Amino acid sequence: MTQAGTGHTAEEDKGGLRTALAGLTTRGRSFLAAGVAAAICAYVLGQSDLLRVGLLLAALPLVCATVLFRTRYRVAGSRRLSPGRVPAGSEARVHLRMDNISRLPTGLLMLQDRVPYVLGPRPRFVLDRVEAGGRREVSYRVRSDLRGRYPLGPLQLRLTDPFGMCELTRSFSTYDTLTVIPRVEALPPVRLTGEAKGYGDGRQRSLALAGEDDIIPRGYRYGDDLRRVHWRLTARYGELMVRREEQPQRSRCTVLLDTRGIAFQGAGPDAAFEWAVSGTASTLVHMLERGFSVRLLTDTGSSVPGEGADGFAGASQESADAAGMMMDTLAVIDHSDGTGLSRAYDVLRGGNEGLLIAFLGDLDEEQATVLGKMRQRSGGAVAFLLDSESWVREPSAVPGPLDRSVDRLRMLREAGWTAVMVPRGASLADLWREADRQRTHVASTGTTAGGGGT
Repeated sequence: MTQAGTGHTAEEDKGGLRTALAGLTTRGRSFLAAGVAAAICAYVLGQSDLLRVGLLLAALPLVCATVLFRTRYRVAGSRRLSPGRVPAGSEARVHLRMDNISRLPTGLLMLQDRVPYVLGPRPRFVLDRVEAGGRREVSYRVRSDLRGRYPLGPLQLRLTDPFGMCELTRSFSTYDTLTVIPRVEALPPVRLTGEAKGYGDGRQRSLALAGEDDIIPRGYRYGDDLRRVHWRLTARYGELMVRREEQPQRSRCTVLLDTRGIAFQGAGPDAAFEWAVSGTASTLVHMLERGFSVRLLTDTGSSVPGEGADGFAGASQESADAAGMMMDTLAVIDHSDGTGLSRAYDVLRGGNEGLLIAFLGDLDEEQATVLGKMRQRSGGAVAFLLDSESWVREPSAVPGPLDRSVDRLRMLREAGWTAVMVPRGASLADLWREADRQRTHVASTGTTAGGGGT
């Protein structure tokens, strides 16, 4: 998606002579100091020729500053991001455009855009003389390994005189925002538990309530398919009656992200929490591509997109828009102060929630019990349980005991979850396949798997 910055006019005039003198460069200050020193020496020594030289040296930077300050360039600047939403670790290009909308050509212009330090060095450009009505276009690249929303701008324009004696800076008033979303990993098209509910061969059907006439079976109309005739009602009413139309109902998928600060350790782009956020983003995109109605749910009970009564991205909202909303949320999501998952449990109101996929941090026994109750309110449930301790431990360190993590994994599986342990540096695509193998094994044996992680 391309975003465009609105062009604004930069006109000189704030302050007076003090502003112009403050813009003197090192060369201009040196000329001024040399001129004053020569004038003092000429007065002491009585040398009139030296006095004239000193006055010339001192007057040159002052004249340049005055002329530059009085010169009124009218230029318009715009910024365009391509794209405006970029995954972490990828580059975006920023296009800058300057238009001279006055009747006079400009002098030498130095263009500078403000960018956060995390996006790279501050870009600077030198623009030669811009003719009246002319334009100049430049571009630069930005990149961030950290997700977030970063402001770009405001754009600064630095004016200078031909002798380099004075520089004045003018700023535009607007800025744009670059959204760095989590990395998205392509997932294999496996069939998970609960997927068939409302989808595929076993999909549910829902009434297509297109209008008042479709609330009850209606009378036969010319052109109706005779296969839709409801013969029992036809005999009852004495005229041909047709059945209501049906249409397939989209599957639902809720992706639960555990954001509790106490559930994750470590920080930075390689931390366990960042893996969970990236896994959540990959899952949301994958399920949207497969035609599911999806929503993002966190432990705080907040739901995105949250449109409509059920909070899913339904037919009233395009999948691309829904994905954009959820990605924007994941770009800035951070740890919560919560200690439990009860608020998320309250959002799952009934047993028709479809597929539930959860990315979880460290769990205690109470939260594992709450997750067991969540399983009863979904058609199928898949959990990716991260052991945060293993993510902060050095790769060469001796692994510590996993008794607690294994016990929580066992509790989830006994509650009906397809639960997979996530070791450090794991690939979500591989874990996705492992979840499918685990589901297939449980379905073929009719038992609940237990034991350790994968």
